[in-house]
Amino acid sequence: MRSTHFLGTHYAFRKKAEIPTDRPIILVANHQSMNDIPPLIWFFRKNHPKFVSKKELGKGIPSVSYNLRHGGSALIDRKDARQALSEIAKLGKYIEKNNRCAIIFPEGTRSRTGHPKKFQPMGLKILMKNAPSALIVPISINNSWKLLKYGKYPYGLGSHFTIDVHAPVEITGNADDIIAQVEQTVTKGVTSFK
Repeated sequence: MRSTHFLGTHYAFRKKAEIPTDRPIILVANHQSMNDIPPLIWFFRKNHPKFVSKKELGKGIPSVSYNLRHGGSALIDRKDARQALSEIAKLGKYIEKNNRCAIIFPEGTRSRTGHPKKFQPMGLKILMKNAPSALIVPISINNSWKLLKYGKYPYGLGSHFTIDVHAPVEITGNADDIIAQVEQTVTKGVTSFK
């Protein structure tokens, strides 16, 4: 994050409520670029975040791959639904038992223009089922995509990267209704796109 300051990037982290550290948390965010990850790790470091991540990231990236493989994250094969759901279920049980935090991007893949994609709800449903005492925290990320608008080189200049943490939602009632509410909250907070 600090290195992007040399490019004129500045970060705004806005919370509507305190996020507890003594219960499981499921962070649900839109996904605009690989640059979404470090701020979420930093700003939620007290919650010990773990990711639902594609398995390809589990090898070949110094430090990142090691931490994904050994830090409790779920590495999923997007071509194998059974394996993916099993890994997500394990992550849900882990955060429930240890009062940790899972981060999921239900769009399935990042939006290269910043425009939110439709949620794919199955992964979030599995997390909710396996961590029933978790608090769901909707997050809207803006302008992260602008750092990669030219690809990985050169990086975009002067982005105002914002992370808006919305009011948490308890897991009570119908899962589909909860997910629809969370998706609407996340999507409504995304204002930076082509």
